[in-house]
Amino acid sequence: MSRSTDPGHFFQTDASESTRARRAAKSGNKNGNPIVLQSKILSVIPDPFSPTCIFIAESAGCVRRVNVESRDSQTVYRGPTAPVTSVAIGGQGGATVFAGCWDKDIWSWDRETRAPGRRYRGHSDFVKTIICARIDGKDLLISGGADSKLIVWNAATGDRLHTLRDKTDTMMALQDLVLDPEASTDSEIILVSSSSDPQIRRWRIGLTSAAQILDAAQGAQSQGQPTRGTILEHETSVYRVLFSGYDEDADLWTASADGTAKCLSRARNWTTEETYEHGDYVRAVAVTTDWVITAGRDEDVKVWDRATGKLWHVYDGHFEEVTGLVVIDGEKKVVSVSIDGTVRTWGLGKADLEKARKERGEKLKGVLKEEKAKPKTSLLTAEEEAELAELMDSDED
Repeated sequence: MSRSTDPGHFFQTDASESTRARRAAKSGNKNGNPIVLQSKILSVIPDPFSPTCIFIAESAGCVRRVNVESRDSQTVYRGPTAPVTSVAIGGQGGATVFAGCWDKDIWSWDRETRAPGRRYRGHSDFVKTIICARIDGKDLLISGGADSKLIVWNAATGDRLHTLRDKTDTMMALQDLVLDPEASTDSEIILVSSSSDPQIRRWRIGLTSAAQILDAAQGAQSQGQPTRGTILEHETSVYRVLFSGYDEDADLWTASADGTAKCLSRARNWTTEETYEHGDYVRAVAVTTDWVITAGRDEDVKVWDRATGKLWHVYDGHFEEVTGLVVIDGEKKVVSVSIDGTVRTWGLGKADLEKARKERGEKLKGVLKEEKAKPKTSLLTAEEEAELAELMDSDED
C-alpha cells in the first residue's frame, strides 16, 4: 500500500498549518545561492582536503560531498537505510569517511572509491556525534550516542578501547565532541563533550586508560593553573562546542538551546567571556578572525562583529532550522545547511557584508524582490518526517 508524503493528508493544528504556509512562501528564495538537495541535512563538516568542499550527513541515509564553488554534489556514500546524523574524516591519512546513524551503528567508506568499509557496533541508541583522533600513531574514532555513552574505537580494527559514562549519571544524549588542541599531546587527548543537559564535560583519553576529568587538582598539575571538570555556563542543552585560536589562546565556543552562543575563556578557567544573544535555539556557531556566526531554529544566519560583540548583519534564506555552519575559502565565506535540504553560501568579506546589508535594507523597504528557486520535495513519508521532527525536538528538552 502506498504511503502519502503530503502533510495536507494528515491532521494539523492551526499553528502547524500557519508554519507550513510561511515556509512554503519562503521556500523559493535564492538567497545564499542555494544548492537544493532532496533530504534534510543534519550535520556538516569541512573537507580537510579542499577549501571549497564540505561533507554533509543526510536524513535520506547517506553522506554527500558538496563542492560549493562548482556546485557538484554527485559524490555520495550510500548504505544506511536510516538517517545519518554525523560525519567525520579520519583513519590512515584521512582516507576514511565515517558516519553516525539512527540505526545505532557507525558506517565507513573509502573516501576516494566510496567502497563500504567496517561497521562499528556498540551503542544502544542513535549515534549522535563522531570525531577522529590519533594517539601514539594509532587512529581512533570516538562516538557519542543518545544512550549517553562515549565509545573510543580503534579505527583500523574496530575494537572498542573504552566506554565512558558520566560518573554522576547526569549526562543526557551526547550532542557534540571536540579535541582540546592545547591540552592534548601525542600520547593523550583531552576531549570536550556537550549534551542535552547544560553541562560541558572533559575527558582524558589514552590508549590504555580513559576517564572523566573531575578533580581540579589533576588539571592543575598538568596545566599549571586551576581548572574545572564539569563546565556549567549555559541554562540548558549545548549543541555545539569548538575551539578557536592558537595553542594556549584557544578558547572554547558554544551554542545552546538557551538562545545564546558563548566564548568560554581558557585563561579564566572556562568562564564566560562573551555572550551572543542570538535568540531561540542556537544549533551552530562558527568563528573567524573578525566575525562570530550563529544560526539555529529561527532560520537566520547572524554575523556578529567579534571586536565589539554587536550584531553586524542577518543573512535570511533558510526556511527551516539551520543545523550547521562551516567557514571555508580562507575565512571569506560561511556555508550553512538546514533541515530545508539546502546548502547556502554567504560572504564574510567586508565588501560582501556591506553589499548584503544594503540589499537587506532595500528589501525591507520593498525596493528589491527575492529571486525564486524551485522548492524541493521530501523523500521521507509524513510519518518519517514526524519521527525526525520528534527526534529534533527531543534534543531541546
